[in-house]
Amino acid sequence: MPKTSPTSEDERWIARCLELAREAAANDEVPVGAIVVIDGEVVGVGRNRVEELRSPLAHAEMEALQAALAKMGEKRLPDAELYSTLEPCFLCAGAILHTRVRRVVFGARDPKFGAVRSLGNVLEDERLNHRCVVLEGVQADESAELLRSFFRKKR
Repeated sequence: MPKTSPTSEDERWIARCLELAREAAANDEVPVGAIVVIDGEVVGVGRNRVEELRSPLAHAEMEALQAALAKMGEKRLPDAELYSTLEPCFLCAGAILHTRVRRVVFGARDPKFGAVRSLGNVLEDERLNHRCVVLEGVQADESAELLRSFFRKKR
């Protein structure tokens, strides 16, 4: 899969994800935000809601994917781009693959759960029948600082 450089649109969408991550933190959730974009339009929005919903499945990416699927009335999103402040975990990476998302852009790496770079390379694994274009590091410092600040306050 080809590597790409961030565009002004990538920066814009990650900035929107950071707003969602701040909302999550304000609700005592791990600050992660995600959106799904198709043809320049946001079709799905999500933020972590694990505590609120009492579900380990309520990750920002899962919420954004579910909203996009509902809005589009489809089971797959082959023209979609998913943006997240944090590297997707194995759960979210699996959902991204199953929904056939075309491109994934994320901010900070997740050394404990990251399935895209840190602990695995699930989205670009050539053994799979679908792969995504991946761009990492867009506004990574701000994403990482939100997480550090959140966990400092928890301790």
